[in-house]
Amino acid sequence: MSSETIVNALFLISAVVAAGILINAIFPAIYRTSETFGTTTHEADLQMRTDFKIVNMYAKKPDAHIWIKNTGSARIAKGDLSSSDLFIGSVGDFERVSLAGLNDDVHFDIPGQIPKNNFWNPGETLEITLKSDKIPPNRGEEVYCMLVLPNGVQRSGNFPAY
Repeated sequence: MSSETIVNALFLISAVVAAGILINAIFPAIYRTSETFGTTTHEADLQMRTDFKIVNMYAKKPDAHIWIKNTGSARIAKGDLSSSDLFIGSVGDFERVSLAGLNDDVHFDIPGQIPKNNFWNPGETLEITLKSDKIPPNRGEEVYCMLVLPNGVQRSGNFPAY
């Protein structure tokens, strides 16, 4: 009878130790998986709430003025705008213009907004002024323009040169 008790106690101790080892092995994997799902869900939500529209564009070699309206429900940080990609030029012959650093060739203008809060808020119109040798010199030729935000949201359009 006492040998049965000792065997049962050993089985119970073995089961508790095995359960502890199993929990220590599986719990970190579950935690990493849930963290990944949370991050992915947040990024997908932000991408769905981000939207903008190219409202107007004026281009006469070498200058271009592009007006873009934030039509989404998410505000876009100035840093995200700076790391966005802007493609401009003739259809089939365009270049990538870096918006990083907001140098003399590229200028953002949201009257009174970006200097104050560093965000492009929903409903605001952004004006981008830049210079590019790829803008066609002849009036009426098509100018291609595409803006791609860091989260992958993009808009493009063709406009006549003036």
